[in-house]
Formats: sequence, structure tokens, C-alpha cells
Amino acid sequence: MTRAKPISNTVTLHVPFRVVKRGERKEMQLPEGAARPRGPDSTLVKALARAFRWKQMLEAGEFASAAELAVHEGIAPSYMTRLLQLTLLSPDLVETILEGKQGPKVELAHFLGSVTVDWAEQHAHLS
Repeated sequence: MTRAKPISNTVTLHVPFRVVKRGERKEMQLPEGAARPRGPDSTLVKALARAFRWKQMLEAGEFASAAELAVHEGIAPSYMTRLLQLTLLSPDLVETILEGKQGPKVELAHFLGSVTVDWAEQHAHLS
């Protein structure tokens, strides 16, 4: 196999970024102000799915308490309680997250504190 003649005019492209570790995964972090393509945040989507599944299990009476379910799932009860707060998010916000159209402020870490039950306040705080 022969190679084609090398191109004499080459272009070098420098893309500034750094790799940061987020939990179990690595993520590319762009410089401040750089446009970032957004898609569904897999960590946040997974947390939402778990929270709604746990809520359904509790409501169905499969487990007597969140603490009992946490033992079954092998996680700390406090973590489960914090994730269960995701079920308090407005349906519009949940849909926005699932579609990957959330703003840059919307990350799982933001919701691990406390979630307000006022949907208008949720939207105002995250816009």
C-alpha cells in the first residue's frame, strides 16, 4: 500500500480544555465562556429514574420505609432521602432535564441539598 503525497499546507487546531473527574466518570471541561453542546446529563437522568422508581416502590408498599428500602438497595438512607427529593421537581423541569435542554446550573449536586416544592420558585432559581 502506498501513501498519498503529504499535504504541504497543514492546519493545527488547538482546543483548550481540561479533563476533570466527576464521581466515577471523567468529563471534558471547556474554558469559561466557551459554547458547550448540551445533551441529557446521564448522572442526573439516572438519579431521576432511581428516585421515581423508589417512590413507586414505597407507594406500592413494597417497603415499609425509605430506610428499609435503602438497606435493600445498599445505600445510605440519607442519600436515598436526598435523591427522593427529585420527585418534588415540577413535571416541566423533569421533562427539560430528560430532553437535555436544562441550563448549565442544573446539575445533580444542586439538588442534593433541599428541593423547594414551589414549582415557580424552582424555575426562577434555575433560570
